[in-house]
Amino acid sequence: MWRPAVLAKIGFSSRFITKQSYHGLQSHVFLLLPQLRSNQTLAPVSQSESPFRYDSHWFSSKSSLHETKRLFSSNPSSYSESLGSEHIGNDKGAVFDGNLGAVSSESGEGSSVFDGIEDKFAAGNGSDIGDSEVVVDNDEKVEEVDLEKLESLLSLLQSSGIVKGSIESSLEEIGLCLNEEFVVRVLETPYVPGENLISFFKWAVKKPEFLVTRRAVELLVTAICLEGRNAYALWDLVKEVGEKEKGILSAEILNELIALLSRLGKGKAAFETFNKFGELGCAPNADTYYFTIEALSRRSIYDWASTVCEKMLNADMLPSAEKVGRIISLLCKGNKSKDAHLVYLSAKEKNINLPVISIKRLISSLCRKDENVRFALDMLKDFPKEERKHAIKSFSSVIDGLCWSKNVAGEKQLRSYCSEGVEEAKNLLLKMIDAGPPPSNAVFNTVINALSKSGEMGEARKLLNVMENRGLKPDVYTYSAIMSGYAKGGEMEEARKILDESKKKHRKLSPVTYHTIIRGCCKLEQYDKALELLGEMKEYGVQPNADEYNKLIQSLCLKALDWTTAERLLEEMKENGLHPNAITKGLIRAVKELEHEEVGTNEVMITE
Repeated sequence: MWRPAVLAKIGFSSRFITKQSYHGLQSHVFLLLPQLRSNQTLAPVSQSESPFRYDSHWFSSKSSLHETKRLFSSNPSSYSESLGSEHIGNDKGAVFDGNLGAVSSESGEGSSVFDGIEDKFAAGNGSDIGDSEVVVDNDEKVEEVDLEKLESLLSLLQSSGIVKGSIESSLEEIGLCLNEEFVVRVLETPYVPGENLISFFKWAVKKPEFLVTRRAVELLVTAICLEGRNAYALWDLVKEVGEKEKGILSAEILNELIALLSRLGKGKAAFETFNKFGELGCAPNADTYYFTIEALSRRSIYDWASTVCEKMLNADMLPSAEKVGRIISLLCKGNKSKDAHLVYLSAKEKNINLPVISIKRLISSLCRKDENVRFALDMLKDFPKEERKHAIKSFSSVIDGLCWSKNVAGEKQLRSYCSEGVEEAKNLLLKMIDAGPPPSNAVFNTVINALSKSGEMGEARKLLNVMENRGLKPDVYTYSAIMSGYAKGGEMEEARKILDESKKKHRKLSPVTYHTIIRGCCKLEQYDKALELLGEMKEYGVQPNADEYNKLIQSLCLKALDWTTAERLLEEMKENGLHPNAITKGLIRAVKELEHEEVGTNEVMITE
């Protein structure tokens, strides 16, 4: 019965007290009661007097107790040591006299600690008023919370499965007296289903005595987002409140809602929320753009994500370095590398140190398109020095992009600006040798192959020597690329020298090595050398494949008209378990018939 008066007397804030602090205060008060009112006995209220609990779960980060003027000392143990002459002070200098019978101020005026308690008893006619709690805010605003009705309401909301009829009708029957503190306590109570919280809040905003506050909306959104469901119902309610009460919403509230929609995979709803910021009187911040781009990317709606990204750059609002890196990675995943590069440039201008993994992904993504390779090349110059030695993959991607492009079918082909691109690739390779990361065989092979196809055989041979000087062993692919370049230029003697060199370094060569030089011999109609190389392949453990036989047979038939040798190779194919194609068989038969016809014609002419 005396609890409301005591709480009002000591001036607690509008935030309700915790269970621990309340029982601590209760014990101090009853320590003083025998001295203050010897003719009145008050038994402490037991913890089980009310089933309503002051759970710590009710507190958000914004609902901590404010600093207030206190009647009692901050050290509870001082009350039990020497009560005869102990001073228990507050901010106004109030002290207890020797017999603790009254409180006297420094001005000499005295008053009882429990002034007004008897008035409270009289006002309640001796009834128990412990079912309500009076809370005094720092600005002297008094809000009373009816604990009994609060318990009834929470019991209703937490038992969603057994509510008869609609929740709204049950709320009307309870007869609630709504204020901000009452609604806040409901929203901070755990284990209340989200749909019931939304129904309660929707019902409460229609009551004229309840004024919607930003604090209440924040707690509602936080509670629903923690549960992770009812996103659409929450968005409809928040939108309705924001349209009626301009300025009541904040960017943080809407950001939390967009983040929830993102987690649930509701990209279009998140985009709608983003577009409603202006109508709801809110200005998007950096996190707004981030959460929206993330939500759209999760649904692979990258065109809309690019639009949001453009607005973010125009507003000059970038989130933290980690989030910027995440945006870059998402755009690269959606093949929006050019937009991602614009984000990178903006972060660079603001001296934001992006995660290295995001930079690597962007470089790799830029190299997939011909027109973006130059951007990737420029990014290598800004690569962190301490990470440069671990960036071999990024440098390799740029070199490959400078040398080769992809056609419509996805096949690699030498770039149309080969001389310029290959020259830049070679210069980048030399820079890697000087400053790192150290180039591997694969990087050397890419540049050597490009130089060979471009006819720059001198430069290709120089890089071959550089490889060997650095302790790298040129592989079969390296020699095959150089032989291909010589064969393409008709320099078969040089190609043969490279073949001999490769046989010294490698016990087993690949079919591609011989295929390259055999085709060169056939192109120059050096069929004897081609047949010699075909026999040599078997000595080095290389079995000619069907393609090798087919092309050689076709060359013999079309150019040399040598169906006899071609037919012998055909039989050799069958012995090796290889199957010639129809074109090869047809060519041998056609050349053979053509020769017989010509022989017959000549015999007729001689007879005549």
